[in-house]
Amino acid sequence: MKDPYQVLGVPETASDEEVKRAYRELARKYHPDNYQNNPLADLAEEKMKEINAAYEDINRRRDRQSRPQSTYYQSHYDDVSSLQRVRQQIQAGNLTEAEALLNRCPDHNAEWYFLRGVIRYQRGWMDEARNDYQRACQMDPSNTEYRQALHYMNHGPARTYSPYGSFGTDLCCANLCANTCFNPWCVCPFFCCY
Repeated sequence: MKDPYQVLGVPETASDEEVKRAYRELARKYHPDNYQNNPLADLAEEKMKEINAAYEDINRRRDRQSRPQSTYYQSHYDDVSSLQRVRQQIQAGNLTEAEALLNRCPDHNAEWYFLRGVIRYQRGWMDEARNDYQRACQMDPSNTEYRQALHYMNHGPARTYSPYGSFGTDLCCANLCANTCFNPWCVCPFFCCY
């Protein structure tokens, strides 16, 4: 892999804010939505993957350097609270920050894949979202939230589906939304909730 600092075009001495700013600028430039129906779409997608990997690598390195060695319990607690912060950032509409937090989590458990699927769904990356929902279901087949998300991706909206489970709505469907639902978690195919 290339040096992540070179990929983002920043020196190793760059502050966290400078790294984040460089990442965001490159992400805006190479985002797949900018290259729809463009022969450069595949190249842009590869560049975006490289940018995301570099940003994740830098954040992981910096987290390891700044975090003291901890016990398993503390590490597990940090992972759980990190995933809660990811949910909060998604709810606030900060997908880039949510993804950055998610990428810093070392334990890629079922919740991690589910939340990455939510982020990808919100960005319109349906195939990637479906793959992440499938992985979450494989890792935790008893989780209703994950199964509903996968069902939605495969079969369309369900009567009471929200891909955000406990921090979304309990009642949202195409027949009931009709410009009355103001829930940011609704994924009504008519986008009446946005």
